[in-house]
Amino acid sequence: MRRKFLARRTKGEVVFDIVNTIIMIVICFMMLYPVWYTLVNSLNDGTDAMLGGIYWWPRVFSLDSYKAVFADSKIFRAFGVSFFRTIIGTTVHVFFTSMVAYGLSKKYLMGRKYFMAMGTITLFFSGGLIPTFLLYRSLGLLDRFAVYIIPAMFNFYNLLIFQAFFREIPDALEESAKIDGANDFYIFFKIIIPLSKPVLATIALFTGVYHWNDYFAGVIFINNPDLQPIQTFLYRVIAETTSVQMLQNMPAGIRTTSVTSQTIRLATMIVTTVPVVCVYPFLQKYFVKGMLLGSIKG
Repeated sequence: MRRKFLARRTKGEVVFDIVNTIIMIVICFMMLYPVWYTLVNSLNDGTDAMLGGIYWWPRVFSLDSYKAVFADSKIFRAFGVSFFRTIIGTTVHVFFTSMVAYGLSKKYLMGRKYFMAMGTITLFFSGGLIPTFLLYRSLGLLDRFAVYIIPAMFNFYNLLIFQAFFREIPDALEESAKIDGANDFYIFFKIIIPLSKPVLATIALFTGVYHWNDYFAGVIFINNPDLQPIQTFLYRVIAETTSVQMLQNMPAGIRTTSVTSQTIRLATMIVTTVPVVCVYPFLQKYFVKGMLLGSIKG
């Protein structure tokens, strides 16, 4: 059967598949090679890496750059901040946004059109960085862990994804529950949430990746180094100030022979990227599913 199917394919279809395959290989190479280049240079002796010419394999293998990175206790503290920020921020965001989306998905909600109009405006316009900074300062969020959590509790785009999913749930389920005496909170937590696991997982992944990768909030709103997340730590390493300090803290023998500020920066990039790289392949299907939610049914 397979041979008959292949025999029916025209020459144009074969050429089309070959061209598509070549294009995809080129795109994958362009996306993966920078990561590979960073990895092999971080695994190379720092002094030797300064000579250049390292493209595919380490020329002089060395783990001293990674030793320098993990010798700084600040990176573990930054990992901890990012971990708790991701877990708490994702949980709060999913809970709050889903609850608001469930309420706004009901056409009989008073003022629904007004709230939806306000939310739509925020998709195209924002107050700007300076007004945001002044607002956070007036709320007492500057230099506090809450600055990572409270402003990210709600996102209107994610609300639209939740709404598209909630509208596909039959109204008969809620009506039968109300006949049995259930209130809106009971229906939401006992009926809607268990049926919404796909969209909950999708939004949780969107939000979790955002919290893990965000460095901007730590740069603008945090001065306390104990509260900076891992991506802000990476930003400061790339800016050389932290990488030079890490280099100075290394033992003299290693510092003078195999570690440079450049290899420390490259090693830190790899260390901060590994968690997301390890998790993403197993959860990629949820990202695709999230983008397709509500695309078939209006």
